[in-house]
Amino acid sequence: MSGDRPRPDPAPGPGAESTPGVRRCGVLLHPTALPGTPACGSFGLEAERWIEALAAQGIQVWQLLPLAPTDSTGSPYSSPSAFALNPWLLDAEQLVRDGLLRAGDLQGLPEGRWDRLDLETAPQRAEALAARLASRQPSWSAAQQASFEAWRRAESHWLQDHCRFVVLKRLHGQQPWWQWPAPLAHRSRRALRALDGEQAAGLLQEALLQWQLQWQWQRLQGLARRLDVQLVGDVPFYVAHDSADVWSHRRLFSVRRDGSLVTQSGVPPDYFAATGQLWGTPVYSWLLHRLTGFRWWLRRLERQLQLVDLLRIDHFRALEAAWWVDGQASTAIEGRWHPSPGEALLRRLRRHLHRRAVGGADVPLIAEDLGVITPEVEALRDRHGLPGMKILQFAFDGNPDNAYLPANYQGSHWVVYTGTHDNATCIGWWNGLGEEERRRVEVCVGGPVHAPGWQLLELALASRAGLAVVPLQDLLHLGDAARFNTPGTSSGNWEWRLLGSVADLEGPLRGLGELARRYGR
Repeated sequence: MSGDRPRPDPAPGPGAESTPGVRRCGVLLHPTALPGTPACGSFGLEAERWIEALAAQGIQVWQLLPLAPTDSTGSPYSSPSAFALNPWLLDAEQLVRDGLLRAGDLQGLPEGRWDRLDLETAPQRAEALAARLASRQPSWSAAQQASFEAWRRAESHWLQDHCRFVVLKRLHGQQPWWQWPAPLAHRSRRALRALDGEQAAGLLQEALLQWQLQWQWQRLQGLARRLDVQLVGDVPFYVAHDSADVWSHRRLFSVRRDGSLVTQSGVPPDYFAATGQLWGTPVYSWLLHRLTGFRWWLRRLERQLQLVDLLRIDHFRALEAAWWVDGQASTAIEGRWHPSPGEALLRRLRRHLHRRAVGGADVPLIAEDLGVITPEVEALRDRHGLPGMKILQFAFDGNPDNAYLPANYQGSHWVVYTGTHDNATCIGWWNGLGEEERRRVEVCVGGPVHAPGWQLLELALASRAGLAVVPLQDLLHLGDAARFNTPGTSSGNWEWRLLGSVADLEGPLRGLGELARRYGR
C-alpha cells in the first residue's frame, strides 16, 4: 500500500479452486522456513518470490502448515488461537514499503539467528515490531485509519478476545488462563470492561498486528490467484487448553469452571505406543455445538477458508468418533471411543459455504485420514467428496494390498505425498530401512535407489492421485537434519529454514515442473 489507498476487505473465499479432473502437483513449505529475514521467515518478498518461482515452472500448489500462532516449542498445531495469524510472520520491510513505518523504525529490532527458526528472538522481534507499528498509528491517513477500524469491526467475533488473551498472558507472566485472578479467568463483565479501559493501548497494538498480518497474507493470496497457484492450508482438529478459544467459549469444551479438564483427547494404545497418546487438549461439548448450530466451528472454518483455497483437517477421523480420556489420567489406556457429529457438521458447513458463495460443488476440505481408519470414517469422507491422503513412505511393508501403494489407489480423489512434515525426509527414511524394505522400494521404482525423494516423487506424479505433493526438503536431497517435526518429541522441531534465497531453487523447481508435465500435471 502507498499513500492513502484504503485497504481491501478480506477476500470472500477461495480463488484458485480445484477443477475436477485436473492433475496438479505442489510443494510443502511452511512460511517460517522461508529465508531472508531475521529469526523467522515472513510474508514478505521471499514469500512473493516463492509463489512466482512455483508459477514459473507450472507448479500449481503451495501447501502450508497452520498459519496460527505457535506454542513455546514452535508448534503451529498447539496454538493459543484458532483464528489469529502467527505474529512472527509479519514482515518489517513490507510495513515500510506500505508507508506504515519509516526505515529508521527498523533500527534496533532484535535479530537473532538467520539459519534456523529462532524461538527466543522471533516473539521478541514481533512484539517490538508491533509496538513500533502502534506508535506510528496516530500519524496514518484518514483512509488508513478507516480501513483498520472497518476490519476490526468485521473480525470482532474473535479479535477482541484474542487481543484480551494476549494482553492478559503478558500481564500475568504467561500463566495459563485458569491461574489468572478469578474475575478475569471467569470473564466477569466488570473485569473485562476494566481491562478494556486500562489496557486500551496494548489491545490496540495486538489488533494492529493482526490487521497487518492479514493484509500481508492477502497480498500473497492475490499474487497466487493471478498466477494460478493454489494455497492449501491446514487446521488442527483440537484447540489448545490454554487458548483464547477455550477461555472465551469454555462451555463449548470439556473444561470445569476452575479450568481443569473433564475429558481430554488422545489416541488409544497401538503398535507404536503401548499406552497410547495423551494430548492434553479438551474435547468438544458436542451437545452445545449442536444447539448453537455449530456456530463456532463454522466461523473457525470460514476464517481459515478466507486465507487458503483448500483446507486439510488434521485428525479427520475424530469427526466420526474420537478417543476420550479422563481429564486427570496419566495415560490414554483407559479411554473410550465417543461418537462425533461429523455428518451434521459437514452438512451444515456445505450449506453455510454455498450460502456465502465461497465454496465449490464440494466442501473445500482434505481429510487427513492416516492411521487406523474405520469403514465409518471412510464413509464420512466419501459421502462429502473429500480427498484422502496417501503417504508413499508407508507403502513398502510387503503387503500387496497396502493402501499406500500407488497401484492400489481407487480413483483420483487422493492427495499423495512422498512424506509429510511429521515424517523423516526421504533420505532419512531410506537410511533407516532394512534390506528387505529397500528391495521392495527398488522393485517399485524399477531399479536401484540413488535419490529417494525424487524417485518417490516420480511414483507420486505417475499415480492416479489428483494432487501430488513433495516437501521441499525432499526436492533438495536433504537428510534428517532438515526434518521439520518428530512426533512424540518436544524440542528441536519446527526450526528448519531454507538457506540462501528462493532464487537458488530454480534448478530443483524446474526439475519438478518438467517431471510433472511428463505425467500430465
